[in-house]
Amino acid sequence: MPARKLKIGTRGSKLALAQAYETRKKLMAAHRYQESDIEIVIIKTTGDRVQDRALSEIGGKGLFTKEIEEALFDKTIDLAVHSMKDMPAILPDGLIMAGLLEREDPRDAFISNTASSLMDLPQGAKLGSSSVRRAAQVRALRPDLEIVEFRGNVQTRMKKLNDGVADATFLACAGLNRLGEANLITQAMPITDMLPAPAQGAIGIEIRQNDDEIADLLKPLRHKETEITVGAERGFLIELDGSCRTPLAAHATLNGDRVDLIVMALTTDGQHRFETSRQGPAQNAEQIGREAGKEIAKMAGDKLFA
Repeated sequence: MPARKLKIGTRGSKLALAQAYETRKKLMAAHRYQESDIEIVIIKTTGDRVQDRALSEIGGKGLFTKEIEEALFDKTIDLAVHSMKDMPAILPDGLIMAGLLEREDPRDAFISNTASSLMDLPQGAKLGSSSVRRAAQVRALRPDLEIVEFRGNVQTRMKKLNDGVADATFLACAGLNRLGEANLITQAMPITDMLPAPAQGAIGIEIRQNDDEIADLLKPLRHKETEITVGAERGFLIELDGSCRTPLAAHATLNGDRVDLIVMALTTDGQHRFETSRQGPAQNAEQIGREAGKEIAKMAGDKLFA
């Protein structure tokens, strides 16, 4: 039996809590834990508090992790559960990603009350999104559409749709599936039409470096295929120092012992798109991603960061 209560840190959104509960459930199944042995600690982040501005304007991905990571450092919590697509490319010194759970559907979900697909939206329709990646890909596919700022949880965004703030929006299929709200998906966007964010659909567990006790507890939860494919995608992110300010997309699959990776970077206006792909052995997943990132950086020159 556990010597002490484990504390899992998480944001307080319905999706974040669903991911924390999933982690607790897997820990209970892998070890002799009862639900009362594992406490869920809700931590409000800057990204949760500031809802009226785009993430790219107020600091990017670290806004969803800073306060949770501070709780790890001061030992208020033992582990933190994150959506991997929210994680900055580089973790703070002293913290590590100890494992990833099995990935959900990585695709983007197109959601609309009036159109069956992105291409069916009428000329000049409004599409709500707070993601620079989604906005840039939409501008490349449908330059006639008006992009409006759209933040908030699933319920908030659906209310905005119903109130006519926008005609359509995007969410991650993974989040809707985890919330039991897949019925809201109008169309799961094909990977060939909209390349997902690096690591979209994956849950990561962050701990203090050298905390061997917690690392050992997490070993049964780790999903090898997810760690390999996300490793390739985040390698791309690391090479380009990816943040919420840069439209970057990546998707990797594992085929036997081979990783297949497709990556893309765009200018925010969608007018310039840079794509490449890589294949290689699974044990070199991160390096494959980094090599793809170097090629994209060479192709794009100063266009991405101008």
